[in-house]
Amino acid sequence: MTAGDDRNSWDLEDIYAGEKEWAEALLSVQADVDELRSFQDTLAQEASRLLACLELHGRAMKEMYRAASYASMRYHEDTRVGTTAGMEQRAALVATQFSEAASFIEPEILSLGADVVDRYLEEEPGLETYRHQLEDVIRRGAHTRSASEEEIIAAAGLVTEAPSNGYAMLANADAPWPHVTLTDGTEFLLNQAGYSRYRSAPNREDRELVFREFFGVWHRFGRTFGTMLYAQVKRDVFYARVRRYASSLEASLDSDRIPVGVYRTLVDQANEHLHVLHRYFALRARMMGLEEMRYWDIYPPLVTGDLEYPIDRGKELVLQAMKPLGEEAAAAIESGFESRWMDVFPRPGKKSGAYMNGHVYDVHPYVLMNYNDDYESVSTLAHEWGHALHSHLTNGTQHFVNADYSIFVAEVASTLNEALLLRRMLEESTTPAERLFYLGHALEQLRGTFFRQAMFAEFELAIHERVESGEALTADEFTSLYGALIRRYHGHDAGVVLVDEAFHVEWAYIPHFYYNFYVYQYATSAAASSYLAERILAREPGATEAYLDLLRAGGSDYPYDLLVRAGVDLVRPEPYRALMRRMGFIMDEIEALLAET
Repeated sequence: MTAGDDRNSWDLEDIYAGEKEWAEALLSVQADVDELRSFQDTLAQEASRLLACLELHGRAMKEMYRAASYASMRYHEDTRVGTTAGMEQRAALVATQFSEAASFIEPEILSLGADVVDRYLEEEPGLETYRHQLEDVIRRGAHTRSASEEEIIAAAGLVTEAPSNGYAMLANADAPWPHVTLTDGTEFLLNQAGYSRYRSAPNREDRELVFREFFGVWHRFGRTFGTMLYAQVKRDVFYARVRRYASSLEASLDSDRIPVGVYRTLVDQANEHLHVLHRYFALRARMMGLEEMRYWDIYPPLVTGDLEYPIDRGKELVLQAMKPLGEEAAAAIESGFESRWMDVFPRPGKKSGAYMNGHVYDVHPYVLMNYNDDYESVSTLAHEWGHALHSHLTNGTQHFVNADYSIFVAEVASTLNEALLLRRMLEESTTPAERLFYLGHALEQLRGTFFRQAMFAEFELAIHERVESGEALTADEFTSLYGALIRRYHGHDAGVVLVDEAFHVEWAYIPHFYYNFYVYQYATSAAASSYLAERILAREPGATEAYLDLLRAGGSDYPYDLLVRAGVDLVRPEPYRALMRRMGFIMDEIEALLAET
């Protein structure tokens, strides 16, 4: 399959007419790679030389992204096809060659120094496009070591990936996952995929079985997982210290110049509002008819529904939901729906899940879905097209070099679309059961996106601070730290949700702890989008345009500064309070509906 044959498959011919044109594009990138090497050791000659180098680098990278995107999306159409798998591998090899050839650029810019870079910017107007890129290289110079030291740091990469690689191998390949049989006779392999599917089983006895068997494996190998996580934290601390950062948290956040205060405010606000989470759990217990909530009761859907949403209806709902964003946003998404920017339905061999690819800069975004006619699919559709709108507006406004935006703002666009979708569904719901279904779905998303990720963020900060203060950590200490945290968040001591000690080893299961302060961004994005959506839906003057300007800005400035410009300061408590108001509204609505029935 190439471009797809109907309106529900994406049209990759918008990128290249076929494999011949794709191969020619890769050859052009390889030619640019050879030319790029000729600029090495020459950037100090004059401003025009630096400009020529950056222009060539940008042109080659744009074509590289385009070729790599085409290859990966062709492969994702049917992962059983060896030809397209080979295309993806070939693109990856060329990308590696390009990265190696361009590795001299930042060190040479840094060696010029701030004064020379400023002079170059004055002398050569064409460099204005690259101002943010150049100033960021200079800014990070304080954390760049001498050439010989940088060589040693780079060489350390040969061993510093061992903890995450070891975790992945043990967790995904070598752990002896059990086969489990549920009360209805269903038998399955209880690995991570099986746990994700059956932890929400409708039968409570089945859920307890799934939890005990699953976490029993993690406990059995706890000492090994503890050794690997401790090594990962030491890796992060090592890199922070050799880069002259005050902490590993600061080192991680500084790549996007995000204030440490954002992270600490998130943790503080999550703890300040645990009563909101506990209210949610009490409401869940009531709706499930439970006198006593246990940890294995937090995943079943609050309300189930069998309503169907064919893809045309799903598209219609997303378009209606996005009306508050104005005609430009709606027209962009409608054009995407009509112009085959999306591959819609599941089929044998197709990549699972959903994503948006916005890297085909001068074409348009692409969306992969596995649409199943259910409400979860509609919600995912809204989420991914929030990303697509972001990339569409960014690519249409910014030069390529300023179009790649940070994850710190990326999830704002997707989660804001989810908030707009809830508003639309509540407007159209005709029965209390429907309304409960939509409200319950949104509430569960917010619990997982904000409070669970904030809990992970707090644990990650705690274990790094322990190592930075000179303490060692064993599996038992990880379990003790995580156990205290998970019980506090779930109100164990107050009887809100009882968390057995057997599940305190959950830390070993979370792969994100090997990502070096990553997951907090899901929680901050949910807070930012809640605040923005609140202002947009209240028709606050300028709120919608400020949000669209955020999407248009792409990576032209630091993500925290872009959000501040849009009216959202994540160092302050207001965005988090907006999210709490949203959860409170949803729970008020649910309780009112329950009182009527």
